[in-house]
Amino acid sequence: MLLRIFTEPQQGASYDDLLAVARKTEENGFDAFFRSDHYLAMGDGDGLPGPSDSWITLAGLARETSRIKLGTLVSSATFRNPGVLAISVAQVDQMSGGRAELGLGAGWYEAEHKAYGLDFPDTPGRFDILTEQLELITGLWDTPVGEKYEFQGEHYRITDSPALPKPVQQPHPPIIIGGAGKKRTPALAAKYAAEFNAGFRGVEETATLFKRVRAACDAAGRDPKTLALSTAHTVIVGKDDAEVKQRAAAIGREPHPEKDIAGTPAQVVDRLGQFAAVGSDRQYVQILDLHDLDHLDLIAAEVLPQVS
Repeated sequence: MLLRIFTEPQQGASYDDLLAVARKTEENGFDAFFRSDHYLAMGDGDGLPGPSDSWITLAGLARETSRIKLGTLVSSATFRNPGVLAISVAQVDQMSGGRAELGLGAGWYEAEHKAYGLDFPDTPGRFDILTEQLELITGLWDTPVGEKYEFQGEHYRITDSPALPKPVQQPHPPIIIGGAGKKRTPALAAKYAAEFNAGFRGVEETATLFKRVRAACDAAGRDPKTLALSTAHTVIVGKDDAEVKQRAAAIGREPHPEKDIAGTPAQVVDRLGQFAAVGSDRQYVQILDLHDLDHLDLIAAEVLPQVS
């Protein structure tokens, strides 16, 4: 199982905070650094110093790291014009030497849309937008150099596009799709994704989601083994119970038995093994206290060697 560090900068983080975590991620041998794509803090926190743009952040980190994958879990299709997003991700892929990954979803947090003047259609409308964006972005990336790309959809129209720039990765950067949707989400993952993420679910529900997306691959004529499967959870690790409680208190929460993975290294390894047993080969380790770099050291020393 690959361990990927996953951050929530909208809760309060500067670029320097994220850089420190990304460097520690690389130093400690984790596979990737990912960040959420949100513009508004959730809960009671003030979110200071304020939101940061995901792809601007990742562009900076692309030049200050050398090995780890860099991506979003996940960017909202309601935030950006897909043509512009295709350019941004391709440029980060170039700047990183081919390490960018695009998690893309329909969006769900209405309050942040209101806070920054973004349209927020109903759920079917957001999925329509997501569907067009996936076709359009991959279409731009996959158009051979020297040829033009055209797209005519309900929400977007592209005419006579040179479809530049091109990402380093071929045919294009991996796309990650996730969620618990019963029909459209699995179908989109089977068609466009390199990875399906079942985030913040218990083992039983995760197994159900994985079974559903595998069935969607079969229906689409795709080998399910070509689709990576991943999970994401808040992870709280301590050398003993007292340190686990201390770290939980620092982020202001009592660990949820299903949505979180918490405990001593041995307990966390056992819990990760349960998700691996139902098919997860990548775990997004959500770290909420970005200043506790010792936490990353402990996970790297006591958990990573036992699951990788």
